[in-house]
Amino acid sequence: MKISIDQIKKLRKETQSAVADCRNALEKAHGNFNKAKEILKSLGLDKAAKKKDRAVLAGLVDTYIHAGGRIGSIIEVNCETDFVARTDEFKTLTHELAMQISAMNPENVNDLLKQEYIRDVSKNVNDLIKETIAKVGENIKVARFVRFELGN
Repeated sequence: MKISIDQIKKLRKETQSAVADCRNALEKAHGNFNKAKEILKSLGLDKAAKKKDRAVLAGLVDTYIHAGGRIGSIIEVNCETDFVARTDEFKTLTHELAMQISAMNPENVNDLLKQEYIRDVSKNVNDLIKETIAKVGENIKVARFVRFELGN
């Protein structure tokens, strides 16, 4: 089956995957867009699993203060290089995790990773991190966080 450039562009826009990965997924899925997305998701999880033991010595500290200033959080998320730490994908992930902590009040990092992601309950926080690992090509770990609530 011939895969059009428009199909590849659409899949890339939705998944942020590499052009070659999008083309290969569409070919394997015989042009079925939803099946191609699942193939890419599986590929991303495989990539993340291969990187899980790599050292994470760079990263970011980010904060989130909920509207009204009554709840806030500080989080440290680590990656392998400062280059990745400066990418929009990594910055967005770190901020989303800070927001997740403010909203859901996890007890510890393991609890955070198991929680349903507040913006998409079809996946958990760990899945969100694995998707970002697949996009940026480096291991990512939540090092620590603190949540503050006025009066507590």
